[in-house]
Amino acid sequence: MILGSKLRTVAALALLPLVAACVQPPTPKDYTPFRAEGPRSILVVPAINNSQTVEAADYFVSTIAPPFAERGYYVFPSFMVKRVMEENGLSDPGLVHNADARRISNLFGCDAVLFVIIENWESEYAVLATATKVGFTYELRSCKTNAVLWQDKRTVVYSPQANSSGNIFADLIVMAIVAAVEKAAPNYIPLAKQANLLASATAGQGLPAGPYLADQYQKDGSTFPSTPTAPK
Repeated sequence: MILGSKLRTVAALALLPLVAACVQPPTPKDYTPFRAEGPRSILVVPAINNSQTVEAADYFVSTIAPPFAERGYYVFPSFMVKRVMEENGLSDPGLVHNADARRISNLFGCDAVLFVIIENWESEYAVLATATKVGFTYELRSCKTNAVLWQDKRTVVYSPQANSSGNIFADLIVMAIVAAVEKAAPNYIPLAKQANLLASATAGQGLPAGPYLADQYQKDGSTFPSTPTAPK
């Protein structure tokens, strides 16, 4: 039995390098089109809501501009954009997403348009656990050519966990309460902010530093390469 246990331990340790080798960072994107375009301003149009939560797009709009502005770009105020588009007959997000970015640029004078699709905005409830999930697809298009400059997809899940007290029955009660509280008031906004931050700022996946981030602008070519490189 002892020998068998040692053999299993050795086998498990031998597999560790293989498991580690499988967990590789994503290959950096090719930023050649983005850098050739050199956008300075980004306009975010109203999101398409593919989730089952009707009001998801209304909540999401307050979370999208800050992380992209923090990357060094001028981001048009989202609520102003929505109002102007409604006044110009572009109130339907589906129609807007099918529109040419050059047409949208005629209204605002922007360099690039960011289209976002809300894929997930839900909270799945079980008696002892609740998982709140948000997921988004991002696409940035040129206002000069309507070509895609950048794309990303992010999903973030939050499942609150109760601290263990050592008493299994008390812990079950606390877990049920924590799950019910999260179901009653899902933590969507912080999750949306986190997803947007990951999309915009992740090295090799987000946006290169913009012109309003002077200390990094045009100095991050190794992190956001014009030609994709395999991770080391």
